[in-house]
Amino acid sequence: MTYVTDPKLNKEAPDPVAVSIHLRKKADETAPQHFKATDPKLDISKIPLVNKILHKRWFQFGLIVPNQIVFWLVIFSGLVGTVSPGLNFATAITWYIWFCVVFVLMVVVGRGWCAMCPFGGFAEWIQRKSFFNRTQKALGLGKTFPKQLAQYGLISSVATFVSLTYIEEFFNIAGPGAPHDTSFMVIGIVLSALIVFLVFERRTFCRYLCPLSSLIGTVGSMGTVAGFRTKDRGVCEACESKACMRGDKDGYGCPWYTWPGSADSNTFCGLCSECYKACPSDNVGLFIQTPLTSVVSPSRKRMDVAVVAAVLLGLVVFQQFNALPIYTTIDNWLNSVTHFPQYPNPIDFFGMIAIAAAVPTLVFKLGSVAFSKGTIKATTGTFTTRRSEFRNWFISGTYAMIPIIGADYFARQLPKFLKHATRIVPAVAHPFGASANALYQYRILQDPNIILVQLGIMALGVIGSIYAARKIASRELIVNRSHRTVAISYFVATIFVMSLAMMLLYIPMQAAN
Repeated sequence: MTYVTDPKLNKEAPDPVAVSIHLRKKADETAPQHFKATDPKLDISKIPLVNKILHKRWFQFGLIVPNQIVFWLVIFSGLVGTVSPGLNFATAITWYIWFCVVFVLMVVVGRGWCAMCPFGGFAEWIQRKSFFNRTQKALGLGKTFPKQLAQYGLISSVATFVSLTYIEEFFNIAGPGAPHDTSFMVIGIVLSALIVFLVFERRTFCRYLCPLSSLIGTVGSMGTVAGFRTKDRGVCEACESKACMRGDKDGYGCPWYTWPGSADSNTFCGLCSECYKACPSDNVGLFIQTPLTSVVSPSRKRMDVAVVAAVLLGLVVFQQFNALPIYTTIDNWLNSVTHFPQYPNPIDFFGMIAIAAAVPTLVFKLGSVAFSKGTIKATTGTFTTRRSEFRNWFISGTYAMIPIIGADYFARQLPKFLKHATRIVPAVAHPFGASANALYQYRILQDPNIILVQLGIMALGVIGSIYAARKIASRELIVNRSHRTVAISYFVATIFVMSLAMMLLYIPMQAAN
C-alpha cells in the first residue's frame, strides 16, 4: 500500500488512489457486480461541475439558507402581519405555493425537499455547532433512537403526519385560517426538531419523526433521483473504514443511517452528500433513474413503507370525501351526538382513514386466500403460511398504489395554487403599503379547467399504478402456479378499479380547496 503525507492531519495516510485500486481489485475477486438491469446507470456526479459542488462543505448549507430565510419570514409575518390570510405572507407562501412545490419535488426528484429543509437544517447547525464545516464533537446527548421504535421505520412518522393533519383541520390552519396559527405550527415543528436533534444522534428526527418524512419517502419513490449509491458494491463490502457511515475528516457519517452499499431505492437518501464526501475510494455517485424505479425495482420492499402507503391512501381519500356536501351532514350529526365542539369529529376523521386504508388491505387479503393455496416456491424460499402469502400481497399491492397516491396528493393541492398563488404578490406588497388588487382576485385557471387538470394528473397516476402493478405482480407476487394468470389479472384489475374511483371523486368535488 502506498502512503502519502496528509497536510490536514500532519501524518502519513494511505494514498486515496492506491486505496481505490486496492479495494477494486479485492472487490473483483470477492463480489459480484452491484447494479442489475433495473438499477440506475446515469451517474451525474461524473459531470465535473457537479462533482466539484458536491465535494464542497457548503453545498447543503447553500440549499437550506434560502428556505431558512423564507420560513423565519413566515414566523415573523404570521405573528405581527395583517390578520387577513390572503394578504399575509405567512399563509400565502405556505398554503398557496409551498405545499404544492413540495409535492412537485417529491414526484419529480424524491427527497429533494429534505436536502433543503429549513427545519432539520436549523437543528442540525446547532447540533453540529457549525453551519457547514466538519466538526468532531456534536452538541447534545447523542443518544440512539430506541430499537423498539426504530424497528417500525416510517410508521412513527406517518403517525405524526396524521396527527398534525388533524390539528391543522381542527384549527383550519391551511384554510388558510388565522396567520398566527401558521406561525405557531412552524415554530412547533422547529422546536420539536431541535429537541430531538439535541437528544438523539444524527438526523433521527428526519428519519423517524418528521411529519413529512413518511410522505416524502413513500411518494418520493416515484422520483427520478435515485440518490447517492455505491458504484461497486464489492468495493463497499471490502472497505474497512466504512467512512460513509462512521464519518472521516471530509464528511460526517450518513445522517440518515443509510449505507450506500445496500441501498436499492431512494426512500432513505436525504441527498446531503456526506457519504459522497467521506468515501475514501470515490465509490459513491449521485444517480438518476427512470420514474417509478424505486417503486417497482427494489427487491427488499419494506413493510413499514407498505403500511405508510395504506395510511396515506386513507388520509387523502378522507380529504377528498370531506370536500363533498354529504361529509358536512355526517360530521355535524356526529358532533351533535358526541357533543364534540366542531369539525372534524375525531370519529369520522380517523374512522374514514381506517376504512379507506382497510379496503385495499381486504382486497389483497382476499387475493392471497383465493390464489395462494398450497406450498408455493418462490425466489425467497418456500411459503406455506397464510401470513407469508398475505404479507407479500399487501406489500406488493400498496407499493403498486404509490403512483395514484402521489397523484392524488398533488391533485388535491392544485385548487389552492391555481386559484390563489398570485396572492403572494399583494401579500409581499402589503407591508409596504402597496396594493395589487388585480392579482389578488386573479386565477390562473377557472374551476372547470382545474377539474380537467386534476383528472389529467389522476389519469397519469392510474396509468402509473397499473404499470407498477403489472411489473410487481409478474415478478414478485406469490401465487399458485395454476392460478398465476388469473391472480395477476385480479391484482391489476382491483388496483385499476380503486385508482379509477379515486380519480372520479374529483368530479363531484368541483375543484374544492
